[in-house]
Amino acid sequence: MRDITSETFEAILFDNDGTLADSREAVERAWRSWAIEHQVPYDRFGNLHGVTSRGIVQRVAPELDVDAATADIDRRELEDLEGVVALPGAVEALAAVGERAAIVTSAGRTLAELRLEAAGITAPAVLITADDITRGKPDPEPYLLGARRLGADPARCLVVEDATAGLESGRAAGAATLAVRTTGAQEELADFADLVVEDLSAVRFELVEQGVRVTVRG
Repeated sequence: MRDITSETFEAILFDNDGTLADSREAVERAWRSWAIEHQVPYDRFGNLHGVTSRGIVQRVAPELDVDAATADIDRRELEDLEGVVALPGAVEALAAVGERAAIVTSAGRTLAELRLEAAGITAPAVLITADDITRGKPDPEPYLLGARRLGADPARCLVVEDATAGLESGRAAGAATLAVRTTGAQEELADFADLVVEDLSAVRFELVEQGVRVTVRG
């Protein structure tokens, strides 16, 4: 375990859905309608939060044509942005970190940009999406790419996530990990996070000469 409040980070790598933006209702509506259409029992899904659409299709319905099934769920998600809002502390966190921030999401670029816009969140210059990678979370590739695009050492980055798949990805990349309990329980996240907090309003990010410091609000 790393004490993230004692470190200075070169970059902060934020997940989006469930970390910055609350898109849970829209996501569930899209996947439930998709499951009904394709006759996939919804109890197959379990906790696949943070995994790419393609990865979920491959896990819950390997019998389907993965390209066609993924295109179908992507269309449904693009058409439903109702109720997507910024989570507490998200806008402030990105503003505080500034050019040292990146967003690393399992969504495709168009969907990520639409959800950020719907939530009133201004994306930083570096936005890594499913379109940029060959292997999604929990593989380290997404966060390694995010660090590289910012010119940062992955070991000196902090990954901020709400899902175990994303936390595993960050850990595998060598980064420190901060979990928010916006979609998961403490016991689900604790094994993969150096610190677990309720949401981003519970921490403060501060730019210093050497990078970014993190403190827990009292």
